[in-house]
Amino acid sequence: MIQAGERAPGFCLPDGEEREVCLDDFTGGWVVLYFYPKDNTKGCTLEAVDFTAAKEDFAAQNAVIIGVSRDSCKSHANFTQKHELDIILLSDPERRVHEQYGVWQLKKMYGKESFGTVRSTFLIDPDGVVRFVWEKVKVADHVGQVLEKLIKLKG
Repeated sequence: MIQAGERAPGFCLPDGEEREVCLDDFTGGWVVLYFYPKDNTKGCTLEAVDFTAAKEDFAAQNAVIIGVSRDSCKSHANFTQKHELDIILLSDPERRVHEQYGVWQLKKMYGKESFGTVRSTFLIDPDGVVRFVWEKVKVADHVGQVLEKLIKLKG
């Protein structure tokens, strides 16, 4: 997994409208890059809704929020509409960016092992350096923790 202090791997992925969005598009501002398992599941919906509710607070800190999952662009469009989301959601069905960031990992649940997305968040500074990483995120209070860390790092 990418660690704090490392340069964030660049990428371009399509959003819910199939427009290409690149990490470099946000150079000069902060990026909250979060990876989540699946649209329209309980935890993922709560996380996306919480990030949407805090979007203006992040914008006031010159930060944009980008969520990435393996879901299709169409799934993201439906997810966005259904829950009135106002954050960027990108589609990575081939797991290329998941693997670059090290969030595609072997997971254990109920005694079974399978590969999947480890819910993770990367706080990237205006120079493209990862400043903080949350791995195996618990959704409750996560958005507040990210905002608090961003404000602290900006000093």
